[in-house]
Amino acid sequence: MAAQKSATQRGSSSSSQRSTSARRDPEGNQAPSALAVWLGIAESSFQKQKTVHFGDPSTVTPGRIWSIFTLVFLGVLWTLSAYFNWTSPIFWPSPQAVGERLVTAITEGYRNFTLWQHIGYSVFRVIVGVLCGAVLGIPLGFAMGLSTKLRGLFDPIVEFMRPVPPLALIPLMVIWFGIGETAKIMLLFLAALWIMTLAARAGVFSVSIPKVHAAYSLGATRSQLLRHVILPNALPEIFTGLRTSMGVCWTTVVAAELVAANKGLGFMIMAASKFMASDLVVVGIVLIGIIGFLIEMAMRKAEQKLIPWKGKV
Repeated sequence: MAAQKSATQRGSSSSSQRSTSARRDPEGNQAPSALAVWLGIAESSFQKQKTVHFGDPSTVTPGRIWSIFTLVFLGVLWTLSAYFNWTSPIFWPSPQAVGERLVTAITEGYRNFTLWQHIGYSVFRVIVGVLCGAVLGIPLGFAMGLSTKLRGLFDPIVEFMRPVPPLALIPLMVIWFGIGETAKIMLLFLAALWIMTLAARAGVFSVSIPKVHAAYSLGATRSQLLRHVILPNALPEIFTGLRTSMGVCWTTVVAAELVAANKGLGFMIMAASKFMASDLVVVGIVLIGIIGFLIEMAMRKAEQKLIPWKGKV
């Protein structure tokens, strides 16, 4: 029994030593907790190994503790402005009024559509527009990056349309296709098309020439070179174009719905503004910001999962 007790004590002591050493960095210092690193109030082991901090982008963390502080500060400021009547409720409603209006919109809807339908229509238009732009823009960008003739043919069109704001095309879309779904999807398609084309072309140009030579020296055909060398190297640029297209199309669809729509978040904001319903306007603005943020976060996570080699090769 004594021997067994002694062995148990030695095992518990060694396990505690291992757990203690696991919480220490390579220099023997106490390692920060995961929560502290996530909040940005402590440096990770990677950051501690850095000798240069100012000017090195890899040492800049999200600083989530400061993000939380900003949100809390703005919330308190908003509440105080409503409590002391610093602004008129007509121009800027109180948080309570916005919350009540949000509940009403969820339960009762607005203009014969539920709140989820308004959100769904806006998101659906963006997804379809971006996908259509990607389906045509990516092959066009690859063709321009791989062929001198095709680049010469399409480069004037792409460079001419690229700086044109999508909102400038709204009148033409309404004249050509009316105020139905076709006009909005075509507008978003054109907004995403040029971004995806340039992103795919930049991805082709980013391919390392030694990799191409190595593939040819190993007997690779053109199709194999395209599939195993050019496409994987171009995917990071293409995904960056997708993220940019999603952001541009999200702002574009809301603006388009302000002009010609009978459902969607932009339509809801414009209709509410005509009746001075500022609380519903703020609800729409907050939802637009939250959904845009969620789209960006989802795209970042997808990029990390689908392109794990980005920045490593």
